[in-house]
Amino acid sequence: MTIKTEGVYTGEFLLSEANGTRSREEVVIAAGSGVLAAGTLIAQITAANALTPTADAGNTGNGTIGSVTVTSAAITGAYIVTITEAAANGGAFEVVDPTGAVVGQGTVGQPFTGGGLTFTLGDGSTDFAEGDGFSLALLANLGEYTAYDDDGTDDGRRAASGILYASVDATLNDVRAVGVVRDAEVIERLLTGLDAAGRTDLLSKGIVIRP
Repeated sequence: MTIKTEGVYTGEFLLSEANGTRSREEVVIAAGSGVLAAGTLIAQITAANALTPTADAGNTGNGTIGSVTVTSAAITGAYIVTITEAAANGGAFEVVDPTGAVVGQGTVGQPFTGGGLTFTLGDGSTDFAEGDGFSLALLANLGEYTAYDDDGTDDGRRAASGILYASVDATLNDVRAVGVVRDAEVIERLLTGLDAAGRTDLLSKGIVIRP
């Protein structure tokens, strides 16, 4: 016999909420958050979008990355830049996002845009060789939401901001969703990710957890 376990239904964790829509807000769950069930504690990302490039230790070329812009379309994690074609005072490169997807091809010395990033890989005094590369450490998704994690990256996800009303799949793309973010009573056993710190965070928003 196959035993199947039902997940939490949309809004099933709610015992009561404020009049109208005061308890709820539309939120955006950040790409890379994965599949989140209804009743999952969520947190708003508050760290500023940023990119920190690190050249691979074995690089031949000594060019650098600058003129950086990070948008909400980017994914927090490590992007990989690899030189795919060497050339005097130039060359071509490929950019791969944290999920392993190729987000675009670029040319050394010219602005690259893709995967939520804009940057220029400048040519140095020594030309790049094929296989040279960079790791781009990204913080992204300022103002968006992801699963609460008190032990996670210190970008806002350590403070619970609310509870996801309905299940979403934000593995690859940002997803619009609804969060219960204030003035509600909820059922403890139907919540995912709840811990002592998260309980305190929710209580400060008027979200009371009942057995």
